[in-house]
Order: sequence, then C-alpha cells, then structure tokens
Amino acid sequence: MLKKRIIPCLDIKDGRTVKGVNFVDIRDAGDPVELAKAYVEQGADELVFLDITATVEGRKTFAELVEHIAEEINIPFTVGGGISSVSDVDILLAAGADKVSINSSAVRRPVLISELANEFGNQCVVVAIDAGIVEGNWRVFTHGGRTATDIDVFAWAKEAEHRGAGELLVTSMQHDGTKGGFAIELLKELDAITSIPIIASGGAGSAQHFVDVFQKARVDAALAASIFHFGEVPIPELKNELRTKGIPVR
Repeated sequence: MLKKRIIPCLDIKDGRTVKGVNFVDIRDAGDPVELAKAYVEQGADELVFLDITATVEGRKTFAELVEHIAEEINIPFTVGGGISSVSDVDILLAAGADKVSINSSAVRRPVLISELANEFGNQCVVVAIDAGIVEGNWRVFTHGGRTATDIDVFAWAKEAEHRGAGELLVTSMQHDGTKGGFAIELLKELDAITSIPIIASGGAGSAQHFVDVFQKARVDAALAASIFHFGEVPIPELKNELRTKGIPVR
C-alpha cells in the first residue's frame, strides 16, 4: 500500500498565512516561510500554498514568495490561486513550485486542465474542488467558495481526471474549519469513481479524523491548516497515531 501523505495548507493573503472558518472569519496565522520550514522539520510530506487574494498586482509578489519558500524547504509543494494560463504556471514552476492547483479557472474553461497536463505533465496538475451541498446534492463552488454552480461534483471529478488532472484536492465547504471531521461519504464516493489520488480537505480537528478518512474513505492524502498552524495536532504525534492504527506513513 502506498504511504499516506500529511499535507499542511497555508492560505496566503498579503504575504501572510491566514485561516478562516467555512471560508470566512479570516485570522492571521504567521509567516509562511517560517511555517513552511517548521513543517519540514516536523515531518510534513508536502505543502500547499494558496494565494487567496490572487490579484494581478499580487501575482509577482506571490511568485517571489514561492521562490523564497523553494530556497528554504526540501519537500514537494503545490501552489494555487488565480492560475489561468500556461504562462502563469511557467512562472510558478520556474520559481520552484512542484505542482499547481487550479479551481475556478478550470471550471470556467475545462480545457485548461488538458493544456497544463500536455505542457507540464499530469503529475503537475492538481484540480481543487470546493464542494457544497445545495438542495441535497453536492455541487461545485468557485471563487473561494463564494459562488455556487449547478455542476455535479462527481461528474466534474470524472471530467477533471479525463482531461488530465494528476490529483484532486477535495474540500467540503460544510466541514471546512469546523474541526468536526472530514466528509467521509463524499470522499468515499469520489474514490469509487476515480482512479487518481485524492487529497481530503476540510474538517480536520483531531488525529482520529485522519485515521477515519484514511481507513473509511481510502484517500491518498489528508490536508489541514489551523490544527497544524496553532499546534493543536503536532505532525509527529499524528504520524505515530496513524502508525499504531496500521496506516502506512512516511
């Protein structure tokens, strides 16, 4: 069995790491470069950096931040936020990123997934899906979870895989920041209909939540933010807990 990955996520706003609940109520969580270095020391397997403002003016600043991060860490990292073209990805990979995450831009223009996969390889393309329940059905949301679409999450996941996504990063908006556990049923269903790795996101509040998502949903990786940023679940302790439950980790 492939070893499961533990991935801290750093949401970046104006050069700082921030964290919210259900995509709102943002608070400061520290310097992203210092946090990244600390996570490497703690044993994180990968990191994800999302530029949640993603303005045109901020794009150059974000690329510079990516460069600083790449100089300081030695584990793979993914960057996302406002990426909408091959040239955007060129800049971020040149700055040192290993993968890119696309979300709203892929929903708006699905062929972008194929363009990036053809140019840089599937392994470089992570399609992020913000999933929310609308009238009892899982729907895709865009623009940082602010805009509902009528796109079915399961159909979109299959299309993203078909177009060349190398991984799916799936966040349940109902669970995000609540610390009540991951969206197990959603993730189980996605795992059953796709064959690419799934990163679970949204809802981590304890080590047991990671045990549950790996055992019950069979995802490949689990991502969290505030419980790592504020020291509630240290990564070494989390990995020890997973090992005791027979879950292979690095």
